[in-house]
Amino acid sequence: MSDDTFIEGPLYAPRAKVYPQAVHGRFRRIKWTILCITLGIYYLLPFVRWDRGPGLPGQAVLIDFPHRRFYFFFVELWPQEVYYLTGLLILAAMMLFLMNAVAGRIWCGYMCPQTVWTDLFYAVERWVEGDRRERIMSDKRGWTFKHIRQVALKHFLWLMIAWWTGGAWVLYFADAPTLVKELATFQAPFIAYLWIGILTATTYVFAGHAREQMCIYMCPWPRIQAALTDEWALNVTYKLDRGEPRMSVKKAEHARAHGETVGDCVDCHQCINVCPTGVDIRDGIQLGCIQCGLCIDACDTVMKQIDRPTGLIGYDTDVNMQRRREGKAPLYRPVRPRTILYAVAIAIVGGVMLYSLLTRSTMGINALHERNPLFVQLSDGGIRNDYTVRLLNKGAERSFAIDVSGLQGAQVQIAGVPRRPDGKLIVDVGLDQTREVRLSVQVDPAAIPQKTVDIEIRATDVVTGQTATARDHFVPGGR
Repeated sequence: MSDDTFIEGPLYAPRAKVYPQAVHGRFRRIKWTILCITLGIYYLLPFVRWDRGPGLPGQAVLIDFPHRRFYFFFVELWPQEVYYLTGLLILAAMMLFLMNAVAGRIWCGYMCPQTVWTDLFYAVERWVEGDRRERIMSDKRGWTFKHIRQVALKHFLWLMIAWWTGGAWVLYFADAPTLVKELATFQAPFIAYLWIGILTATTYVFAGHAREQMCIYMCPWPRIQAALTDEWALNVTYKLDRGEPRMSVKKAEHARAHGETVGDCVDCHQCINVCPTGVDIRDGIQLGCIQCGLCIDACDTVMKQIDRPTGLIGYDTDVNMQRRREGKAPLYRPVRPRTILYAVAIAIVGGVMLYSLLTRSTMGINALHERNPLFVQLSDGGIRNDYTVRLLNKGAERSFAIDVSGLQGAQVQIAGVPRRPDGKLIVDVGLDQTREVRLSVQVDPAAIPQKTVDIEIRATDVVTGQTATARDHFVPGGR
C-alpha cells in the first residue's frame, strides 16, 4: 500500500512586507472617528475627576490594589463582588458573537486594539516617509542619509506613542496626576516603571513590526469567528458576477466593441494596495481579511473616476452572492434566531447585573467559626463558641449593633467592645472600611442544646436600621 500524499514547496513562507496606501472615503472616516474616540478615552480617562467625598479617591476610574477596590464613576466594587467582572466578560463575549453574526469581523476591522494602534502607526509612517510609492522606492534605494533620518524619526515617534500607551495604562492603578509627577521626578515605585517598559515594548513590537502577523498567525479570534458565522452575516465581498472578467479600461472598450462580456473590475490593484494585511479581496474571504472596508473606499474611488457604478466591493452576504448568480434581488436578515438569541442573552445578563448593582447593600457581614477548638467548656459547665466576624461598610462611617438569634439563652461578647448601658454591643466601622472582631457566644449549663444549632449573627445599622446577617452554627460540645 503506497502513500500518495506529498507536499511541494517550502513549509515556511517568509513575510512579504506590506505597504498600505492612503485612502479616503466613508469607511476610512469611520475608522478615524473610532480611533480618535477610543484612544482619546484610553489616554485621558485617568485624569477625569469624580467627587466621592472626603477620604475617598477622586479619580473617576481607578483600580486600587492596596485597598482592594475598583472605582468606576459612581460604582465601587469590592473583592467580594468579583462576579460583576464575570458578568462583564460574558457580556463582552455575547456582544462579540452578536457583532460577528451581523457583520463578520467588524470588531477586527474597527475596534480591536491591535487594529487601532497599527492604524495610528501606519499614519505616522506615511506622514514621515510618504505614501506607498515613496516608501517602496525608499526601501529599494537603501540606506541613504534621508532614509536613515526618516526611519529614525518614525521609530522615535512610534516609541513615544508606545511609551505613552504604557504610561496611560499604569495611571489606572494610582492617582494619575500624582503618579505622573512621581514618574517625572523618578520617585514612582519600580513596578510602575517596569510595567511601562513592558507595555511600551509590546505596543512598539505589535503595532510597529508584527502588524498583520498578529491578525493572521497569533490572534485566535479569526479561527473562532469562522465557526460562529453563517451565510447571512455581512462581509466585505467582491461581486464576482459583476466584476469578471476583469481587464483594463482600454481592453474593456475593445472587448465591448467586439460584443464580448466585460466585467467592471479594471485590475488596478487599488483594493490590494490599501489593504493593511495585503489581502486580495477578489480571491474571496480569507483569514487575513479583517473586514475593515478600506478596499471598498479604494474601489469606489476608481469606479467614480472611470464613470462606473460603485459597490463592486461592498458588505454583502453569502446568500446574496448566490441570489445574484440566480438573477434574484438581494435579501438581508439581520434579525434571525442567531442574532435574537445573542441579543436576549445580552439583555438578560445586563439586566441582572444592573438590578444587582442598583439593589446591592452598602453593608455586609461574614462569620467564620473557630476550628481549634470548636467549643470551649467553661468552669461552671457552660459552653462557649468563638467566631471571627468581619463587618463591611461600603459607605460613610457607621455603627453596627451586633446580636445573635436562634439559640435560647445565648450570651454574646465581643473582645475589646464593652456593652453599653442599654445592653447593646456597638461596633464602629470607618468610611469605606472593614473591621474584624472576635465574637463569643456562650450558654449556661442548663441551656446547652442537645445537638448543633444553626444561629444567625446580625449587624444592624443603629441609624438607618438596615441589617446584614451571616449564618453559622453553635456546637454544644461532647453531648
